[in-house]
Amino acid sequence: MLRVRSVILQSWKGFKTFPCAAVEVKNEPILGFKEGSKERSQLEKALQNLKGKTEEIPCVIGNEEVWTKDVRYQLSPFNHSHKVSKFCYADKELLNKAIEASVAARREWDLKPVADRAQIFFKAADIISGPKRAEVLAKTMIGQGKTVVQAEIDAAAELIDFFRFNAKHAIQLEQQQPLDSDGSTNTMLYRGLEGFVAAVAPFNFTAIGGNLAGTPAIMGNVVLWKPSDTAMSASYAVYKILRESGLPPNIIQFVPADGPVFGDTITSSEHLAGINFTGSVPTFKRLWKQVAQNLDIYRNFPRVAGGLGSNGIKNEILIMFDLKLKKKCMFDFLLLTLVLECGGKNFHFVHKSADVRSVVNGTIRSVFEYGGQKCSACSRMYVPDSLWPQIKQELLDVHKQIKVGDPVEDFSTFFSAVIDDKSFSRIKGWLEHAKSSPHLKIIAGGNCDNKKGYFVEPTIIETTDPQEKIMNEEIFGPILTVYVYPENDYKKVLHLIDNTSPYALTGAIFSQDKAVINEAGKALRNAAGNYYVNDKSTGSVVAQQPFGGARASGTNDKPGGPHYVLRWTSPQVVKQTHVPLTEWKYPYMG
Repeated sequence: MLRVRSVILQSWKGFKTFPCAAVEVKNEPILGFKEGSKERSQLEKALQNLKGKTEEIPCVIGNEEVWTKDVRYQLSPFNHSHKVSKFCYADKELLNKAIEASVAARREWDLKPVADRAQIFFKAADIISGPKRAEVLAKTMIGQGKTVVQAEIDAAAELIDFFRFNAKHAIQLEQQQPLDSDGSTNTMLYRGLEGFVAAVAPFNFTAIGGNLAGTPAIMGNVVLWKPSDTAMSASYAVYKILRESGLPPNIIQFVPADGPVFGDTITSSEHLAGINFTGSVPTFKRLWKQVAQNLDIYRNFPRVAGGLGSNGIKNEILIMFDLKLKKKCMFDFLLLTLVLECGGKNFHFVHKSADVRSVVNGTIRSVFEYGGQKCSACSRMYVPDSLWPQIKQELLDVHKQIKVGDPVEDFSTFFSAVIDDKSFSRIKGWLEHAKSSPHLKIIAGGNCDNKKGYFVEPTIIETTDPQEKIMNEEIFGPILTVYVYPENDYKKVLHLIDNTSPYALTGAIFSQDKAVINEAGKALRNAAGNYYVNDKSTGSVVAQQPFGGARASGTNDKPGGPHYVLRWTSPQVVKQTHVPLTEWKYPYMG
């Protein structure tokens, strides 16, 4: 017998009825920043206020601001003489103090009604949308080298959307309840994980840092947030906004730290409940191996979620263990709990029926916006020989107009410097490879300079070998490689795209032929988690195109969608029987 009932939630007072009210949320509008606009004036003022200044950023444990002796600096990518922020690394002792304080605060936070927790993030989103928008954008531009529009779609729109939609999804998740039966009711309680979550954030999206720390917190977890050294200023601004919005102390601890020290400390704590990670493959493998080696000490199996960027190293999600007694157990555990959102070797496939202008404009944006430092950026392109002369010429025409420089002083800058010296050196190595390989020809760009900032020219390369390693490995820089194919061989090329790279994150096809669109969709069904038709491979929007890919690109759990919040819960089912049990025998027993 099915009955409609109100959802029952558990609070610190016990059970209570929760109304199934709809939560209306819309994507944050992207502002235009046109000359004379209010938002442009506010941003210019914020940028001017930060010019030449160095912000001091402590570790924050509860309400205590702590400085250690290990002081570091965040440098502006396009002007590395500017120290954007001065911060310090938390040592092992301070990290353990943060863990103890978080675990002590966990129970009260977890018992707080989900609507109350969600309200904090709704408020934070409103603050970022309004009075703090210019500040967060300015710090993202100066600290991470983003242009106005790239900062706006990241540190404003996407971050706001993550906070609002994840808060909405958390509330709606509580309304998903099991069936009742005659004489009893069943309730699903979406508890936080027992312990703490470690959030390890990347540099390339302010929004990702906020999401990695924020989503577990919305779901009743306590979090140690390790921000990226090269996104420190904007990350700290987001943290302070969360506290201003009512986030209690010790729920999210702000702890910049050396990577190995952070990893060693969190994985050696019995209270580790989860790792929410975006970063390099070597770092992730190190963390995951440490989790495996320390498995016996944990109170619970930790949840591990993350996104990987290769930093020039081939992504291979093959993690082997030599644990004698737990070998099979560990692999079962990996299959159940490993959630990866990884890098990509993203493609644009062009059919002879494609609209050339759309191909050129979409490719320029996908490849070169933010210097190719997006996991979704296109870096390999397949063009039919019949269209290549026209597409090549139009790409070169646009290339001549692209301005690379200081995004703060000149708003007409299309992209700026890459993030740091390590990234610059890695990309320089790829340019040198392109100049020496017999299969590659640079047709535009190819130079770099790091005297003032870490600048790399937008570079376009032709390859005669579709299997050349530059078509296979992630670069994370402003480099596009093009393979020109005989137009009638497009079916072979679709197969080639599907089998060239180990990744399957994003991809796009350009065609006006519906039959070809359908054919390509089938051939590339498993080649991308986010697949675009007559659109560029970048630009996913929270709640519209939840993001993630499979194969070496991850397990495709789609942050930005309604299911992601479930990763950070440990559900409890409560059966309450209302009719006394009056007999221990079953009827057939006589």
